[in-house]
Amino acid sequence: MAAPVAYGIHAVRVMLSRSPQRVRRVLMGTGRDAGRLAELKGLAERAGIQVASADAGLLDKLADGGRHQGVVAEMVPWVSSDPETQLEEALEAARGPPLLLVLDGVQDPHNLGACLRSADAAGVCAVIAPRDRAAGLTPVARKVAAGAAETVPFMAVVNLARTLRELKERDVWLVGTDDSADRTLYDVDLTGPIALVMGSEGEGLRRLTRECCDELVYIPMAGAVESLNVSVAAGVALFEAVRQRRKRG
Repeated sequence: MAAPVAYGIHAVRVMLSRSPQRVRRVLMGTGRDAGRLAELKGLAERAGIQVASADAGLLDKLADGGRHQGVVAEMVPWVSSDPETQLEEALEAARGPPLLLVLDGVQDPHNLGACLRSADAAGVCAVIAPRDRAAGLTPVARKVAAGAAETVPFMAVVNLARTLRELKERDVWLVGTDDSADRTLYDVDLTGPIALVMGSEGEGLRRLTRECCDELVYIPMAGAVESLNVSVAAGVALFEAVRQRRKRG
């Protein structure tokens, strides 16, 4: 299996600044961003990370055709504990009532990356998704996340319904978004320990996931468009929770 990579100037800068121990090597080309690449080279060298030159063809291949801006970081794979331990650690590390984001089968890595970015901005303590039939932390997802993939714990679990039941046992209230719900997002209290559960593109929440939720809500739409992109909906829901929490103080 190929080593995971991060690519693009901003994503690599975040890796070198926040998690240099996760970077094995930095590969750089030459081009218009020589000044910014020099900054990254300095960060890598100060952290004792090898920097090597690479032609455009190799960078394109490592970035899987993504816009790498002349830099790719080869990373050390996570040596992670089991998801249950990760979940417990994330909940214990939360400042105040934990806020989590659950993605039920989001398949587009661009959407996953955007969700991670919103999760980081909202102070989410963990993002949870099923391991199968869902996007993982691909280079594209990491690039779109703009560094958030390295700051927000991401847990790909084997059995999402079981993980949701474990959250309930830890007194986390599960709020799912569903167009058929009776209450809007703005009618529920999101100030306690909350996991916001978002459905996949097109399909929404699966039956078992919906049944695990303590409450279902919808985002009211005023225009002709019937629904929001899942990453936009996640941002709306997360920042409604942030708004309520700040208002309560």
